[in-house]
Amino acid sequence: MISWRKSITETMTKNLDGWSNVVHCTLTDEQLDLEFDDGYGREKGEAFTLWTKDYVYFPICYDGAEWAGSAPRNPCKKSLKHQGGG
Repeated sequence: MISWRKSITETMTKNLDGWSNVVHCTLTDEQLDLEFDDGYGREKGEAFTLWTKDYVYFPICYDGAEWAGSAPRNPCKKSLKHQGGG
C-alpha cells in the first residue's frame, strides 16, 4: 500500500525537490494521503498533476503498477529515461 504523497515524496527526494516548492496540485490533501494498492493489476490511484517551481509530477503505470514520475518544468539539459516501461 502507498499514497500519492509517499510516492511523490520519493520522487521529489531524487530530484532534490520538496513540498515547500509546490505551486499547485490537482489533488486535495485527503486524496494525496489516500492509500491504495500500487501493485500489478488495474490502476487504483487517482489521476493527478503536481507542479513545483522546477518539476511537474504525474502518475506512471506499467502493467497496473503505479508510481509518481516527473519531468523538469522548464527547458534544461536533463534527459529523461523512458517512462512506464519494463
